[in-house]
Order: sequence, then structure tokens, then C-alpha cells
Amino acid sequence: MYLIVGLGNPGKQYAGTRHNIGFETVDCICFKKGVKLDKAKFNAIYGEFRLAGHRVLMAKPLTYMNKSGNAVMDIARYYKIETRNIIVIFDDVDLEQGKLRIRPNGSAGTHNGMKSIIFQLQSEDFPRIRIGIGKPLNMDLADYVLQRFSPEETDLIKDVAIAASKAVDEIILNGVDSAMNKYNIR
Repeated sequence: MYLIVGLGNPGKQYAGTRHNIGFETVDCICFKKGVKLDKAKFNAIYGEFRLAGHRVLMAKPLTYMNKSGNAVMDIARYYKIETRNIIVIFDDVDLEQGKLRIRPNGSAGTHNGMKSIIFQLQSEDFPRIRIGIGKPLNMDLADYVLQRFSPEETDLIKDVAIAASKAVDEIILNGVDSAMNKYNIR
């Protein structure tokens, strides 16, 4: 069993912001797979589908970014999902906008949502898909990540969300190394 978690903040005021690219990618996957996030429990909304015999849960924590780990831990514990089968998708200011980086494990860096997940799971050993949103120029970081993408940036971000959704399938079907080789955009 796998758990795919997209990080973001709940509420219409955060829809389409840089910090919500994880949510947007989960929505992209759900659209492609015909999945409805129609269950509400564990401080998250979630749904499920099957991929080559694997049961896959898709989730969006409703705890706000800084407490995402609470929802992830509750879902993983209830469904007895191994940490190595949790895939987290999130924005990364340390990557150039539109870049995609898949890693089998690692630290949280500056991302508070990832810090929360690592703290709750007591492990860094789970795959993650980082989507580059770039660094702000002359702007507070908190204001930047809560800013919406410009019309010029939207196509690039849609393309990287599609690539990230394909990378999720690749991780499940063929492993993290294969996904890294195919989808890490240089």
C-alpha cells in the first residue's frame, strides 16, 4: 500500500499559490485517475485507486502546512503504511522554478511541512518529489510562497505538475531510482 501526500494549505485563499503546488499535483493525479478525494478523516481529505495491484491513497492534509505531519502520521498508522511507501510532493524555494527533483530520502531543508512530517514519522527515509518555485527577489519568503503564479508561469507549473504525477506512477511501478532517471528535470 502507498500513500501519496501533496502539501499545501486548505482554503480558497490559498488555491493556486506557490506553496500549494503539492495540492495541485494531487489534484492532477486525481483527475487523470478519476479519483475523488471524498473521505474526510485524520485531518485530511483523501481517496484511493489501484495501480498494478497496489492500493494507493491520495491525501491532502487539512492541518495547514506546518502541521502536515500530524495527518500523514495518522493515515500511515491507521492503514499500516510503511514509511518507505509514503511519497510526499511539495514546493521548494531552493530549486529553480519548474525544476523537478525526486529523492529517496533526505532532510527537510527549509520546508516546515517536511519538518513536521519527518518529526512525526521519526524518519527521513521516504521518497519525496520537490517542485521548484524559485527564490523571491526583494520579497519576504512567507509573502512569496503565498503568492499566486503569474499567467506566464502557469504553463510551466502545469507541465511540472504533470511530470510529477507521472513520476508517482514510476516510483510505485519501478522504484525511486527509475523515477529519478526519467523525471528529474535538469
